[in-house]
Amino acid sequence: MEKLKSKNKVLLGLSGGVDSTTAALLLKKNGFDVTGYYFDVTGENTEGRDDAQRVADQLEIPLVSDDVSQIFKETVIDNFLSEYSEGRTPNPCVVCNPNVKFKKLLENADRIGAYYIATGHYCRIVYDREKDFYFVRRAANEKKDQTYMLYRLGQDVLSRLIFPLGEFSDKNDIRSIARENRLDNADKKDSQEICFIPEGKSYDDYMKSCGIKDIPGDFVDKEGNILGKHKGISHYTVGQRKGLGIALGKPAFVLRIDRKTNRVIIGSNEDLFSTKVICDDYIFTAADADYWNGKKVSAKIRYSAIPSEAILTIDNKKITATFSEPQRAVTPGQSIVFYDGDKVIGGGFIK
Repeated sequence: MEKLKSKNKVLLGLSGGVDSTTAALLLKKNGFDVTGYYFDVTGENTEGRDDAQRVADQLEIPLVSDDVSQIFKETVIDNFLSEYSEGRTPNPCVVCNPNVKFKKLLENADRIGAYYIATGHYCRIVYDREKDFYFVRRAANEKKDQTYMLYRLGQDVLSRLIFPLGEFSDKNDIRSIARENRLDNADKKDSQEICFIPEGKSYDDYMKSCGIKDIPGDFVDKEGNILGKHKGISHYTVGQRKGLGIALGKPAFVLRIDRKTNRVIIGSNEDLFSTKVICDDYIFTAADADYWNGKKVSAKIRYSAIPSEAILTIDNKKITATFSEPQRAVTPGQSIVFYDGDKVIGGGFIK
């Protein structure tokens, strides 16, 4: 039986890093009854669990540890391998957040009677009273903003979500708070890698260990002329220059990957720019999709991109975003995320 949920109680994703630890500390200082939540995506990360437990002990909060390896493999890892095998470039966090991380946070919050959930993401939540909808809002720290990863979260999550770090404009402030409170991980290095790929292991090595086989094929130019041999399409992504293993006497970039013919099309940097981006499997935070048809928004085609002005055309289960400025290296499998000002309004997967 589900417990009655307390609005003073919050379940926070606790990885053992400085961001989630400081987020827990800030919630405690604001009077919340905080429980940490560590989810193990491999089922074997004893080091990660131990780090999270040490942090929880120092903060004097309980910790819930959860082995989510089965659902994570079926939902995130299998998708990651399949997408690369098809010549697409996935973003695992975009898939994980709505289907694993925040789903499990809600389930466990309900189980322990916590109304709120929280994470150490650099984002903000805003409630639009007129529309009666919650939105993810860009962080005060634009360099660390993580809204791109969270565009697929629904109202069931957003209405109960807290981002304690969203109003901090400088990551150094977070570390300063951690140091002032003598947190052991105040100077712990930020994680930069995909969480399920072992440190020091390349994407190629990981995919080989999962049974993905290399099938060599042809490098070709835009006219279809064969320029050389590639070692398998899973080794490449649109916009890539380094590691092609081909010398043409001039810079060469991956323009497109053709799974059906097992060809990698290469060309110049100028060939990488386009003004139209098509996506499918899209989602909007609020209002029907038709509301945004013909509307001007800002959009970004990858996590590190700067939002740029675009007009949306919605037709036949896909969206065409026409940008006012050409975008470089539009990459199938990545997401295009739409913003209204600093609010995330939706997005989809680039075709």
